[in-house]
Formats: sequence, structure tokens, C-alpha cells
Amino acid sequence: MTKEERHEIILDNLSSHERLVVSELAELLHVSAVTIRKDLTELEKKGLLYRSHGHAIKMNPYINNRTVNEKEKLMPGQKELIGRKAASLITADDSIIIASGTTVHAFARCIVPIHRLTVVSASLQVSEMLAADANIEIIQLGGVLRHSSKSVVGEYAMAPFAGFSCSKLFLGVDGIDLDYGITTTDLREAQLNKEMMRAAQKVIVLADSSKFNRRGFSKIADMEDVDLIITDSGVSPVLVQKLEERGIELLLADDNG
Repeated sequence: MTKEERHEIILDNLSSHERLVVSELAELLHVSAVTIRKDLTELEKKGLLYRSHGHAIKMNPYINNRTVNEKEKLMPGQKELIGRKAASLITADDSIIIASGTTVHAFARCIVPIHRLTVVSASLQVSEMLAADANIEIIQLGGVLRHSSKSVVGEYAMAPFAGFSCSKLFLGVDGIDLDYGITTTDLREAQLNKEMMRAAQKVIVLADSSKFNRRGFSKIADMEDVDLIITDSGVSPVLVQKLEERGIELLLADDNG
């Protein structure tokens, strides 16, 4: 078998699996682990995969922080569908927490309150979007303003949650890794998100399919702490199966509602 043939088999396998282990590839292709590592290095240099600790994955899992304006341009259609699906979960006289991020912005634009709705918001933009509706009572958190996300963080943002009990937290994240958990790029935001989770009866993560198999700098929580993930139909069947095996509910947002 030529090197080119090995590379083709590796990439074919990677298209149907989220992760390939070096030792398993060596056994499959009947070559040494050293040969496989060299193959993976070449493929990584071409930008076709990412090597990490004895295995290969489809992309670099580590995320850089970007401004909210940059993020708004990424997968807007999918975010709108996710937002619409999330808004359908709001019940009459509900009390919810909305974190920050462009996916929760899409969610906020879809909210039509049933009778009265109480919203605890970390995002200035979310609060501004909802302020025109007299049926929504908004509790805007204080604290230090993050210029990149136009949301608040810090001890003053976290303090009120000691006295709150809400039915649902709608949480945007920068990364979802089944082994590591849910993450964001900002340490202060992760700390605030943890306080939000303690104050909510149900944790609902809103994330488009590009967020899977990615990691931000700061861990928010383990996967077991998540009750529901709403994403788009671009998520792979392998991930869907793994989430179901872990007992995490998954809702796929599509044009059919």
C-alpha cells in the first residue's frame, strides 16, 4: 500500500468517525505507529486534520476569542432556527436566565412571551431587544462590561444569583467536547455561567454544529451537567448517538420547526 493510499483511507475513516486513534490506524493499515504518526503529520500540515495526544480529529479544537460582530456573521441561518426552537420551550409566566453570545441573540429575537415573562440577562443587547415588550420584565445584571461580547461578568454580575431560582438557563457556548465538557473563551464568563447553572432548574445549551469537538480556554461544566442541547442538523450522527448514550437530550432545529 502506498503512502497516498494510506492517506486516502485515513481521511475516509475520519469522515465517518469523530476521532481516529494512532494504534487502531496502525493495526488497520498494517504499518507501525511511527508510520501513522508521520502520515498524520503530513495531513495536518496540509490542513486536512488535527493531531492531538495519540489521535487525529477533523479540526483544531481550540478556539480564539472573537468579537460579537464577527460571530454574528457565522452560520446566521442555523442560529435563527436554533433560536426559534429554543423560544418554543418558554411557558406561561416563565422565569428564565439568558447568558451571552450570538446564538442567544437569535433566541431573544424569537421570544414572544406567554402572558408574563421574567428574564435575567447578562447581555446588554438581549435586554435591548426585549425591552420593547411590556410583558417582559428584565433584570439586567451589573458588573464589568466585556467589550467583545457586550455582556457583563465579574462578582457584581454573579452576586444576585444567590437569591434567584429560575426554570431555565439558555446558555451559549464556544465549545462542546464530549470528554471535556462545555467551554467558553473567557474565564470570567465561565465563572458567571456556573452561577447561572446553580440558579436554574434546567440547563439548555444553544450551539450550532460548528461548536462540537471544540474547546474554549475556560471550562464551564461537564457534559453531565447539561440537560438539553439545541443545535442544527449539521451535527454528525456519531455525535447524536454519543449524546443519547450519555442521557443528554438533543433537539435538532430545522425548517420544519
